Amino acid sequence: KKFISVLSLIEKQVAHVDTSLYSIRKVVTRDTLSDTTYLRREEFRNAAKEFLEIPDLSDPKVGKRYKEETGFEELTHRVIITYLPLNPAKEDIQKQELQVIPNAATGDKVTNVIIERATSNRDGYLAKKMLWNTDHSFLITTISQKPGEPEVVTTTKVSWNEDE
Repeated sequence: KKFISVLSLIEKQVAHVDTSLYSIRKVVTRDTLSDTTYLRREEFRNAAKEFLEIPDLSDPKVGKRYKEETGFEELTHRVIITYLPLNPAKEDIQKQELQVIPNAATGDKVTNVIIERATSNRDGYLAKKMLWNTDHSFLITTISQKPGEPEVVTTTKVSWNEDE
């Protein structure tokens, strides 16, 4: 089975932003407080590292641990390609999903990549829901909880090439 390399799609996006002249804005929200900063191009790769650390499913050794599901979303007219672990308890990444607008004339376009990561152990629970909006932004929502403490939700949005 041949899987699409979500990692290489993200790598291409990061390389593009690394060489661009975009203004890169980072907004971190925790509870109801937000902090906005502007990133230098040199800082972008580090900000996107969560996406760059996902397993490359096009590698047969990694891909054999996952299954592929495909479908068509009528409402948004998108093809949805989802990769799910065969043994979720053994994998950090619980889902890699591509949303694609099919176009026979100009070629298919990946519009969004969704990654879900979750780990749970005696030190607590950590989940990350990550969305890469092709050519525009990415969003990482982190949900963490340590034993006996309330849940903490932090959202980080990094945007470039967006109409502000």
